[in-house]
Amino acid sequence: MDFNMKKLASDAGIFFTRAVQFTEEKFGQAEKTELDAQFENLLARADSTKNWTEKILRQTEVLLQPNPSARVEEFLYEKLDRKVPSRVTNGELLAQYMAEAASELGPTTPYGKTLIKVAEAEKRLGAAERDFIHTASINFLTPLRTFLEGDWKTISKERRLLHNRRLDLDACKARLKKAKAAEAKATTVPDFQETRPRNYILSASASAAEQELRVAQTEFDRQAEVTRLLLEGISSTHVNHLRCLHEFVESQTTYYAQCYRHMLDLQKQLGRFPGTFVGTTEPASPPLSSTSPTTAAATMPVGPSVAGLAPPGEAALRLEEVAPPASGTRKARVLYDYEAADSSELALLADELITVYSLPGMDPDWLIGERGNKKGKVPVTYLELLS
Repeated sequence: MDFNMKKLASDAGIFFTRAVQFTEEKFGQAEKTELDAQFENLLARADSTKNWTEKILRQTEVLLQPNPSARVEEFLYEKLDRKVPSRVTNGELLAQYMAEAASELGPTTPYGKTLIKVAEAEKRLGAAERDFIHTASINFLTPLRTFLEGDWKTISKERRLLHNRRLDLDACKARLKKAKAAEAKATTVPDFQETRPRNYILSASASAAEQELRVAQTEFDRQAEVTRLLLEGISSTHVNHLRCLHEFVESQTTYYAQCYRHMLDLQKQLGRFPGTFVGTTEPASPPLSSTSPTTAAATMPVGPSVAGLAPPGEAALRLEEVAPPASGTRKARVLYDYEAADSSELALLADELITVYSLPGMDPDWLIGERGNKKGKVPVTYLELLS
């Protein structure tokens, strides 16, 4: 009990001394030991790394999980060391709704068939998103979080300790300065018999202050070296974060490539359905001789296959037998390169001009394109229709 009281009193004395020293420094009444410029640069670099790492971490979390309530829930599970429950992605939920709608509205209708195909694509998109979130969390978020919760806490602890050592050092310097001043003042007093004990005490006090200063200087130098080594380790942290950033970009590239591939597949699947107009329940396939100039297409999206021009059970149109309408042809400029999926499609090069026209009952997402003697189906979304 006595030992604890002595330690408590000692700690209180040290805390009081540091508080006095800190207050006097703030008011400009005490000198402060300054760190060298290189050390200050290391401190500034470490602070900047910590601040930007926090911002990047938070914004990446928002990117991966836009729902703030879900982020709070995941944070609580992590703090409680419990497994985060599996969460359905927005794409998977949309796929579920579309599949249920198709089941209720009629899976054999054109709308129902399309809902089923889109639902399958949205489900694949949701699965790709889930994989991306998982990969990004492991390869990018976890290293950033480890730095903030591990290395940075160690650096902060050692910096606080260095600050305390610096306050102790400056307090010792102030005590030694006062002891030296008192000793110098005592030497100017006439050397009477009664002044000798006081001179002896002042001299002993100055010697004790010098010893305390040497100890404080040693502890400060040792702590400064430890802190410097930790701060120089920020360079290794940057290298590690750079590697993690590359991995994040790779995972994001893979994710968007998967999404693009899934959507292209979906467009091609939609293009293979029998050609129908919105609001019709049966495919329309009038004779080729009854072409109408008012059916020239001007709608967007995509989908492949001329086989979709004919209803089930009828022979598919052959492009070499398709004649352009007497009127209704238009010029179109190609926006992007397009690689033909099969012989029924026409490969396109960006910025070239082609002649396009539509046929009755043809999927509105596609047109017939002609370039010289070549003819084939072309997606509307790759074209800019000209007057």
